[in-house]
Amino acid sequence: MQEAIALDGFDWRLLHALQGDASLTNAGLAERVGLSASQVSRRRQKLEEAGIIRGYRVDLDGRRLGLGVTVFVHVTLNTHSRDNARRFRDLVRRTPSVLEGHALTGEADYLLKLAVADLGELSLVINDVLLPDPSVARVRSEIVLETLKEAAGLPLPGLPA
Repeated sequence: MQEAIALDGFDWRLLHALQGDASLTNAGLAERVGLSASQVSRRRQKLEEAGIIRGYRVDLDGRRLGLGVTVFVHVTLNTHSRDNARRFRDLVRRTPSVLEGHALTGEADYLLKLAVADLGELSLVINDVLLPDPSVARVRSEIVLETLKEAAGLPLPGLPA
């Protein structure tokens, strides 16, 4: 596990602003955090090099793009070996409908978050991708009825939520 990197108030404000709008220019960020654009550029580069800023993303509306069903899938592996876990990780990484994959403690070994167009596509993912894979023993899915809150960035200390 990597240690947390010491950041000052300007760094935290910069990160907060970028989480809210990653498309901000250095000039736009400078206005928000109270630094010059060149200082913002240097700080941003340091945060990127340190791996704190891992990338920049666009937040797309899946429903408007035809991906109207969100599903959480609990997966139990067939056997608990390093090779089997690697096979499953590879399967998850090459399955486009999987948005997130998490190794768990407890009853299931993994929790996957999927975005699919409809129940037919969900059936295909479960029956034609997950269940036939030799690494998988059991699959249990839960379809999201309503999303109360989606990830909007990390809760940064000392800043408004």
